[in-house]
Amino acid sequence: MHVVVLAGPEMAAEFKQKFPEGTEGVSFTFLSSLSLQDEQFQSTDVVFDFLLHQQPQRLEQYAPGQVVFCNAATVQLAALAKAAELEKPCALIGFNGLPTLFNRPVLEASLLQPEHEEKLREVCEKLGTEYLLVEDRVGMVTPRLICMIINEACYTLQEETASIADIDLGMKLGTNYPRGPFEWANEMGVEQVYRVLEAVYEDTKDERYKICPLLKTKYLKGEKF
Repeated sequence: MHVVVLAGPEMAAEFKQKFPEGTEGVSFTFLSSLSLQDEQFQSTDVVFDFLLHQQPQRLEQYAPGQVVFCNAATVQLAALAKAAELEKPCALIGFNGLPTLFNRPVLEASLLQPEHEEKLREVCEKLGTEYLLVEDRVGMVTPRLICMIINEACYTLQEETASIADIDLGMKLGTNYPRGPFEWANEMGVEQVYRVLEAVYEDTKDERYKICPLLKTKYLKGEKF
């Protein structure tokens, strides 16, 4: 099985941590271009496209039935396919492609069509990873939950109820989380957190995902916590 990975350097590195090269029967090609020709993909068994959600029109580059994993943390697969206006889209499978959340023992995944679960199972089996199937919704499950917690922590900090260090320590001790919300925001990237919350709020209009002004300011200034 040959796998093409279309990603920036950060997620390419995280992909190599999760799926080290040398796996028996699996080879990898890493690319970073967004303007690739169709023929470069036609003979590829599987594509992990960390960038497809940014340019949905590129979905037409993939052949019907071709297995394409799309970073679906901020997009619904159904919306992506509709935007591309394809009668027969590829076998589109969503995955949680956010920094620090991709390289976990279980791959969080969603499906455009239920019949593609067998393809998901086959690929994950060859790559040696378990998967957890979640509903095709903006934010999936883990990104939605973690970003909501980070947003709530920002409100707490904004109201000067507690410090960054106290909030991080309290979450780790109280919930056994591996990172505090601000540690997670910095490692995941404040922009990534902002983008997930923005997408989920636009999709649901749920006040729980309304972006805290402090978080928005950090995003606009390109600052960490």
